[in-house]
Amino acid sequence: MISAHGMGGGSDLPISASSAVVGGSAALTISFAVLLLAWRTPCLEGAGRQVRALPPLPPLTRLVDATATRASLRLLGLFVLAFSVWAALAGQDDVSSNPVFGIFYVLLWVGLVPASLFLGPVIKAVSPARSIAFALSTALRLDPRVGRWRLPAWVGLWPAALGLFAFVWTELVSPDGTALATVTTWLFGYLVVTVAGGVAFGATWFERADPFEVYSNLLAHLSPWRRNANGAIELVAPLRNLAGMPVRPGLLAVTSVLLGSTAFDSFSGSTAWLQFTQSTSANVTVVETFLLVGVCVLVGAAFWLATVLPSRTARVPAREMPGRLAHSMVPIIVGYMVAHYLTLLVESGQQTLIQASDPLGTGLNLFGTANHEVNIWLSLHPTFLATVKVIAIVTGHVLGVIAAHDRAIGLLPSRDHSTAQLPLLLVMVAYTFTGLYLLFGL
Repeated sequence: MISAHGMGGGSDLPISASSAVVGGSAALTISFAVLLLAWRTPCLEGAGRQVRALPPLPPLTRLVDATATRASLRLLGLFVLAFSVWAALAGQDDVSSNPVFGIFYVLLWVGLVPASLFLGPVIKAVSPARSIAFALSTALRLDPRVGRWRLPAWVGLWPAALGLFAFVWTELVSPDGTALATVTTWLFGYLVVTVAGGVAFGATWFERADPFEVYSNLLAHLSPWRRNANGAIELVAPLRNLAGMPVRPGLLAVTSVLLGSTAFDSFSGSTAWLQFTQSTSANVTVVETFLLVGVCVLVGAAFWLATVLPSRTARVPAREMPGRLAHSMVPIIVGYMVAHYLTLLVESGQQTLIQASDPLGTGLNLFGTANHEVNIWLSLHPTFLATVKVIAIVTGHVLGVIAAHDRAIGLLPSRDHSTAQLPLLLVMVAYTFTGLYLLFGL
């Protein structure tokens, strides 16, 4: 269930896979050319704002901020945690029957993508680690918002990047990734680190170190919801919301892990790689670990070079440019996640909900879903699925180019608007080409 991502092959496209690759790269290049001619001042941020947020929504703000709403969401998070612990300790070590695997790899990891895009920072609202840390801080007479110490600013999002890498390594490389002991140990370690950090450093720790919360917050900046300076919820254009993402150390590392791990997942499922792993005498786990690290580093290094080297005339130090432009990778990440994990979320997500009614495999029907069957409509319509995947990747890259261009023209002198952005365009075209190439197994 976990490894079957429902990848539509190149033969499933209404056009040839090579045409999709070339067409996607061309669409990105044409979009950039149009932006250079028609988009000459920042429209998403700064003094040139042209996309206005709608008036705040006081009723929605009151509903979201209500004590009953917040308490209900916290209880939901704690219930899911308690349910998962119960299933992990008393259930069978079997992917086909125990819902813990689906909760961990599907609903939490993949499900937070649409949830954060449509609802905002959902992990922050339901996080059981936050709830436990709040209770411990209160018992220790500490302010849960501040903690005992202040987290240094230079730490940035680096702890979250490491946590995300630990997750994707467990999912994609670990030979025991579908063993109940592995998942249980990972979750226990995650809770210990996040709760202890929350008590020590307060809410700042969760915002910068919790891998799931950081990922959710990243995606929430592409949602249509945000809070204004007064804390009121307002409806806003997603790209303008994205432009308001705080720039912190480690942001590029986070996006590189997210994008690189998805590319690695595609490559590691290719026929050529499977043949290599079955024929080599080397330790496959070690080889794949180095490959995963290498892909993530390559993604980040290419972006860093494309943004720092041509930026000597920028209005900020060149070393800051990669972080300033890293937000443009978020739409690309979303495009890859949709393309790569759509079937997994829809079909394995259903399977997880079915398993949840009988977590111990003893014939229970706790939620009335035990007798349901998985709807595999997506798998039965490969042409539709393949088309959606191509559209998702190309759309994500086009939105990424728009976000990067809007930020770049505010940081670069007008004479360098085109030349300084060309390296980044080439990198994004390479991302598009490689993503479609891996996705359809050319």
